[in-house]
Amino acid sequence: MKITFRTIKINNKSIVEEFIDHLPEKDRVKLLEVIKKTQEHGLEIATRMKWVKKLENNLFELRSQQSNNIQRVVYFHIFDSEYGSNYILTHGFTKKSQKTPTSEIQRGISIREDFLKQPIETIREIMKNWKEGDENA
Repeated sequence: MKITFRTIKINNKSIVEEFIDHLPEKDRVKLLEVIKKTQEHGLEIATRMKWVKKLENNLFELRSQQSNNIQRVVYFHIFDSEYGSNYILTHGFTKKSQKTPTSEIQRGISIREDFLKQPIETIREIMKNWKEGDENA
């Protein structure tokens, strides 16, 4: 089942897009390829291929490696009966150790909690705009 990753903007900026834009070209291409393949093939295949990994309850990472450079993008999932499933990218980081740093997990949790603290009407408006953007693409 195809999925679509979304980014959220904080102060009119997407943390994930800025992270990706500042990566070296080969790393950026590889990470965007992982995101694209995960969207096209779905989470079941992405999990089998080790493109995604669960970090904790409703927090996951997209995994990319180019040579010794290991890139991760953290995301979470929300569902709405009208707007369906949304997979929201929180932030990216360059991994320097075997284990995902606790600080990066906490950052993902914090961004997720801040997003979900918004009034439900605000969240539904964001999801509506995402859906309309898909239909106009």
